Order: sequence, then C-alpha cells, then structure tokens
Amino acid sequence: MARLPAILALAASMILTASPACAQQTEEEAMAEAAASATVTKVFQLPEGSRPHDAAPAPDGKVWYTAQRQGALGILDPDTGAVRQVPLGADSAPHGVIQGPDGAAWITDGGQNAIVRYDPKTEKIDVWKLPEGAGYTNLNTGAFDGDGIHWFTGQNGIYGRIDPRTGEMDVFKDPEGRGPYGIAATPSGEIYYVSLAGSHLARVDGKTGEATIIEPPTADVGTRRVWADSQGHLWISGWNSGELYRYTPASGEWKSWKLPGDKPKAYAVYVDDRGIVWVSDFGANAVLAFNPETESWRSFPGSGPEANVRQILGRAGEVYLPESGTDRLMIVYTGTP
Repeated sequence: MARLPAILALAASMILTASPACAQQTEEEAMAEAAASATVTKVFQLPEGSRPHDAAPAPDGKVWYTAQRQGALGILDPDTGAVRQVPLGADSAPHGVIQGPDGAAWITDGGQNAIVRYDPKTEKIDVWKLPEGAGYTNLNTGAFDGDGIHWFTGQNGIYGRIDPRTGEMDVFKDPEGRGPYGIAATPSGEIYYVSLAGSHLARVDGKTGEATIIEPPTADVGTRRVWADSQGHLWISGWNSGELYRYTPASGEWKSWKLPGDKPKAYAVYVDDRGIVWVSDFGANAVLAFNPETESWRSFPGSGPEANVRQILGRAGEVYLPESGTDRLMIVYTGTP
C-alpha cells in the first residue's frame, strides 16, 4: 500500500498538466479527483484447484479466502505474494468466510455441515456441527449482528445462529423453503438475508429468530447476495433479472438498475468505504463498480475467461475479488487510505 500515495501523486500531476482548464485546479482538488478515479489492480495466483469462493480481510493486512475444492482456509500476504492454506478437517468444503469481532475467521463449511472458527494467533480450529435433525443444509454465508451473535444461511432452506461465547446454536426454517443465500448486518446491527430460490429478502428478529419476508417489486429476480451501506440501505444482486436493487428499510422503497450488457448475471454485491457498489457479472466476465450518485458503471474484466467472482469483500482502500474460475485473487486498490 505504500506505493499508492506515489500513484495518486502521479495521477494528480497528470491532471494538473493535462490542459489549461485543469491547471486552474488547486493541488488539493487535483488529489481529490485523482483519488476518486485512480485504481490499481493486482492479481495473485492461488494454488491450482483451490477454487476460491469467498474472501475477507484478515489481520495484519492479510486476506483470507475459502479454498472450496481443497477444504482449506487460504491466507494471502499481498505485500509478499506468499500464500498458504490451512486444512479445516475431513470432508471440508468451505463456502463463506468473514472476520468476526474477535479477529478470527468464521467459516460456513458446507462439506462439514458446520460453522468453523480459525484463530490467527494460535491457529486453533473450532468446529461446531449443525444439529443432526437439521440434515444437510448446504451452508452458505455468515454475518455478525450487533450483539456479537453469528448468523448464517443454508441453501436447503435454513438460517441459523451461534453464540460464540457459549457455542449454543439454533437453526430455523425459511418460511418459503429452499434458497437462503447471502446475509448481511446493517450499521445498527440488524440481520437481513436473501433467498436465491425463493427470490425474497428477509429481516430476522434477533431475539426470537423469526424471519419476516420482504418481497421485491417483481417476482423471480433471484436475490443472491445482500450488503448494507453506511446509511442502512440494502443492496441486493438479482441473479435471474441481471439487476442491482436497493431496498431502504426505513421507507420500504425499492429501486433498481439494470446492469449494462446483453445478458447480465448479477452474483456478488459489496459496498466499499466510499459508497461505491461492486457487483460481479458472470454474463460479462467482469466486476462492475456502480456510483449511486452519478448512476454510472465502471468495469473491471476478469483476469481470465470465466473468472466467476462469487463474493466481494474488502476494507478501506481495498476490494477483494476471488476468481473461482481461474484460481486467482484480484485486489483493487481504490486510492483511499
């Protein structure tokens, strides 16, 4: 990241000298404009056959990813390019990974039908199997609510929670059956998830665990992932419809934007620290950055054919694009500190 200030300074210099009109800008204005538009991408090769599914920020500037095909948690050091993988157990096939409030990696492991925790300080691995009565749940994604409870989804029709302090786990059935997929917490700590097969959004009552269904304005849109921005708006990807949706819980208002291109397939969605909305588009083999203020799109092509970015996460100044189809991880440095 130390190279970014130099890159921005160069961009600002180019703005200042590009034309007489640009020359009227102050240095601060030029730097601000450069920071808004400058991005640097870097691609990291991961172990062959790892099929990285999700990625998340890890401590000390590192990045975690789930090596779904190899039953491991991957750890990438972007400064050196070094990669290592930590096996998670027999039959492991991890789907989602996030960093918990405790600084540990929390993993939804579909192969083990379990929630897995990896402590980066001790490298200890904890595994909490779902209750036998839950059956195979096809675990998907996790999120922490405002009380520090870890919530998760399973495509076979469930969502659930585990209290990290006690290990107590509850599993609930989605009111409409199969499909729970993406899940996210709002700035106020409320939990929402979306159902791919059910094409709905759901708000979860943190106390009772009850899910309240919220239907999109049109049917069968294939709601796949959800993310909350700093204002509490929920951004949702429509896999079937090829649209990006915004739902405002305070007003109940929906708004949508069609992704550019002929046959968009919106998969992952993430809002960065600047309020830019990132969406992976399988149809275009690209990840799109959407500016809600200007309603404009910017495209970041995959590093190879059928890159298939299945989840997007990041931290201030960085956006992580795990390419499950190329066994690579692309980092977009957005120019913010």
